Amino acid sequence: MRERIWMSFPNFRSDNRKSAIQNRKLVGFSVIVFVLVVAGAVAQAQQPTKIPRIGFVSAASPPTIALRTAAFSQGLRELGYVEGKNIVIEYRYADGKLDRLPALATELLRLKVDAIVTSAATSTRAVKEATSTIPIIMAQDNDPVGNGFVASLARPGGNITGLSTLSSEIGGKQLELLTEVVPRLSRTAVIGTSTIPGHAQRLREMELAAAAFKMQLQYVDVLVAKDTEIAFREASKGHADAVLVLGGPVLIAQRTQIASLAVKNRFPAIYNVPEFVEDGGLMTYGVSLTDLFRRAATYVDKILKGAKPADLPVQQATKFEFVINLKAAKQIGLTIPPNVLARADKVIR
Repeated sequence: MRERIWMSFPNFRSDNRKSAIQNRKLVGFSVIVFVLVVAGAVAQAQQPTKIPRIGFVSAASPPTIALRTAAFSQGLRELGYVEGKNIVIEYRYADGKLDRLPALATELLRLKVDAIVTSAATSTRAVKEATSTIPIIMAQDNDPVGNGFVASLARPGGNITGLSTLSSEIGGKQLELLTEVVPRLSRTAVIGTSTIPGHAQRLREMELAAAAFKMQLQYVDVLVAKDTEIAFREASKGHADAVLVLGGPVLIAQRTQIASLAVKNRFPAIYNVPEFVEDGGLMTYGVSLTDLFRRAATYVDKILKGAKPADLPVQQATKFEFVINLKAAKQIGLTIPPNVLARADKVIR
């Protein structure tokens, strides 16, 4: 019995040695794996994170739409984006020279931007012609379907989505406000740019509204800056009682001169964006573009998180603004009725 026990004992010791060696090998292997995993994680953490790059194209100049770009930046901040830190915005401006837009669009494509925000229909068209794959976000457009940018508001269907200023009631409301501040208003000169997308539709809507007010409209076309003075001469010759100025890069670039000419010719004038009134115009009524530009940031956020433009419905304007400049009213000897002043969102005194 002793001999059997003694003979089995060496085998037991041998098995222990083998097990210990195997355990040491296993521990060593585990350490190596752990080190490699940690090293890989550290290396990955040390690699710089790709910062998204967004293009922004406008047919106007930077000062002209400064309030809108500020609203866009605010919208990004509200969503946690800080320009230059975790997002880069490449701003490009045509300064009113529409023929520059295609080159600006091409320049942004070379920068390999993740998406492009456009400030109006003219810039949207230029970018659309440059790319059919990079997401395009319209900060505003007067008729996205009619302009051929989207298949429908609910289902855009391509690489373009964003926000629309489409509202058939704006022109009628502008004419109504003119009738409230101008006694016996019978003839209004409408100054616009016929080459701007949606221009013809706006005029048709205004014609219907004018008929309801028994008002005659005189259309004056401003294609280039030098046409501005000619437009007011034509309005005077046509015996207009007031002036309604539509939007567009050419007109907004000349907003200070237009406001001055309206005062010089003693024309009560209404505009569609507040920049005219800030620079001396009488009053403005229209969609709040600063609100739309702020909301455009939400589209940037969704697209950067993987959403497709084709799946993001085009949203319409929900906020409108009415601004009156009493300084301009005084310059032309016009008294704004108290009930009209009470409805203004902002009064410049």
